[in-house]
Amino acid sequence: MSKQKNDPSLENFESLEAHLAGTLRPVTLPKDFVHRLRDRIHLPERKVIVSRLQDWNRLFVVLGGVMSGMLAIITVARALYYLFGRRNMA
Repeated sequence: MSKQKNDPSLENFESLEAHLAGTLRPVTLPKDFVHRLRDRIHLPERKVIVSRLQDWNRLFVVLGGVMSGMLAIITVARALYYLFGRRNMA
């Protein structure tokens, strides 16, 4: 699907983009802020990730916990819909 040149929504988008490009200026962050952020976002080494994936007991506990949590959320949502959703229908 090709857009035509005289499409009004495309013209509005281009004028909005030009306006924002003129008003918004790039911001440079302080180097110490970037350094602290990089220290906080720390990825573990490859060996640690592999050892965690090979630990089947922990993997099953995490998977079971996620599935149990999802089941509990779905059950509560269905109960709330049944209790409060039926009142609006009648």
